[in-house]
Amino acid sequence: MLANQLFEKIEKSAPLDFGDVFSKSFDLFKKVWVQGFVHLLITLLVMLPLIFIMYIPIFALAGLAGYESSYDSYGDYPAEELSIGITILFVVLVLVISMIATALQFGITAHYYRVCKQADLGLPETSSYFMFLKGKYLGKIFTLAIATFGIALLAALLCYLPIFYVMVPLQLLGVIFAFNPDLSVNDLIKGSFKLGNKIWLAAFGLILLSSILSQIVGMLLCFVGIFFTASFVYMPVYYMYKNTIGFEDEPGNDETLFVK
Repeated sequence: MLANQLFEKIEKSAPLDFGDVFSKSFDLFKKVWVQGFVHLLITLLVMLPLIFIMYIPIFALAGLAGYESSYDSYGDYPAEELSIGITILFVVLVLVISMIATALQFGITAHYYRVCKQADLGLPETSSYFMFLKGKYLGKIFTLAIATFGIALLAALLCYLPIFYVMVPLQLLGVIFAFNPDLSVNDLIKGSFKLGNKIWLAAFGLILLSSILSQIVGMLLCFVGIFFTASFVYMPVYYMYKNTIGFEDEPGNDETLFVK
């Protein structure tokens, strides 16, 4: 889909039916909750090495602090400058790893939206979990991750109130990318804000309600259930896209928009 076609569909889209989206989300979740759990496990496994790398400077600081306390009483170990340097390195490393983690999660979540579409429309599963983490899409998801972080940071710096506004477009960015991965980063972000502006109130309510519900049900299932219910948050977002922009390969349409 071209950018102008995406924007035109957004402008012509009908208002969201809150009840319809929420009801369909439950039906779809019954079909894809296992895949949601698998995607979550894959995300956690991918994150573990990054978390380990992030803790290396912490161990270095702890060792330096103990070494410094042993020698500072004699005044012959100027470790303060080194300590500051490691602290700065730690902050930079955390930011870099956060970007990488966001990009990896973004790519895996985008694939999950494709799985939702396949289950919803009865299409065969013809894509891999890491389809967006290789080739021409890899650089794009890192750029989107940086853009997402920058937008969220700017919103947080503006007294946190704007974060409630940008939360909806940033949630929609993933699903728009999942089904339009060949659009430019600028067009993807522009499309997410266009759609977010149009359906913000209903979308915010659906995202908030689905998040609360998934956590409550997960906690009722001895907390371990959160791993199985966490993916429910993506169901309303999927239907926000389907009910406004839609797919050209739905039953009854001749064209197919499916990146294999």
